[in-house]
Amino acid sequence: MTYRICLLPGDGIGPEVIDCAVRVLCALPLGWNFIEGGIGYAEYQRSGSPLPDETLLKIRGADAALFGAVTTPPNIPNYFSPVVRMRQSLDLYANLRPIRSIPHSSAPSGIDFIIVRENTEGLYSGIERLEEDGNRAITERVITRKGSERIIRKAFDLARQTGRKSVHVIHKANVLRQTDGLFRAVAIEVARDYPEITMNEMLVDTCAMELVRAPGQFEIIVTTNLFGDILSDEACMFVGGLGVAASGNIGSDAAVFEPVHGSAPNLAGTGKANPSATLFAAAMMLDYLNESNHANHLRQSIETCIASGKSTPDLGGNLTTSQMTNEAIATLQTNDNVTLNEVTSYSNSKSLAASRRDSSLPSVVQNDITSNNLERNKS
Repeated sequence: MTYRICLLPGDGIGPEVIDCAVRVLCALPLGWNFIEGGIGYAEYQRSGSPLPDETLLKIRGADAALFGAVTTPPNIPNYFSPVVRMRQSLDLYANLRPIRSIPHSSAPSGIDFIIVRENTEGLYSGIERLEEDGNRAITERVITRKGSERIIRKAFDLARQTGRKSVHVIHKANVLRQTDGLFRAVAIEVARDYPEITMNEMLVDTCAMELVRAPGQFEIIVTTNLFGDILSDEACMFVGGLGVAASGNIGSDAAVFEPVHGSAPNLAGTGKANPSATLFAAAMMLDYLNESNHANHLRQSIETCIASGKSTPDLGGNLTTSQMTNEAIATLQTNDNVTLNEVTSYSNSKSLAASRRDSSLPSVVQNDITSNNLERNKS
């Protein structure tokens, strides 16, 4: 079987970690046809758009897409968030964020749940305006029955498929009585179609507290766009942080998988970026392609590297990005009993990362990285 995959390297460390994912995927006994789409600030400089229509067409024509990272600089004319635009244009309505313990001292054991986040509406609908000569700013929060039903049904279907027994519906209907009131009402209706799965509901502020107090109580969390964005980033810090956090953006006709971390331009070319999140995203993509055995072996190989200390400095190791990838491939070959394909990079051995340094970024962007040196992908 040969799969057509659209690669979206983007900015900063994005090309480096995508190169790592391609090398690992090529270590599997599967066929790959990789195409590349432009996205992010470098693409904006090249074509005038951070997300050209051509890129959207390539994603639609692929079996799946693998996305690296983008930089979203402030106050740039005609610039928009390509991530939000991509999700809306392709109707990638479900954002899936697995929260699973890794074998590392920073991560408590026994945590294994999934946050299912509505991905196209809510406060990220993009309906904003200024009034009163710029002294009053308004953003509209859009919650629809259609959007609520399909994301809630996605969560219950996922619970059923993975053998989980409960779904927590997270809202703030006591205050947001119309928008979250509708979301909650639809959840109650949908839950009736899944009698074997218990629906629990929880206010979002209570959920934020309970994630810290007792994360093991959760199996599936489903919520609206902004709440899911915040809760999923909070939760990933219990299981290794942004360097290992992956997500999938799923629609009816397209799917894009990505590390949660952002472009980290100060790390580009240093060899310090952790490839684990992108490799976990590749494993999610394999699951989506119904290659779950290979997906599980890939996850095991990454976790074996982490457990043995063969990792990048953010996890206490001393390996470079490329060296950790090599270790993952070696472990994967042992686990999967496969031989490494000759193709090790979709760019014909030319380092895509080296050809895409963000030297032209404004200094405010170059320095805009988080405490663990990973600027988060915006939204």
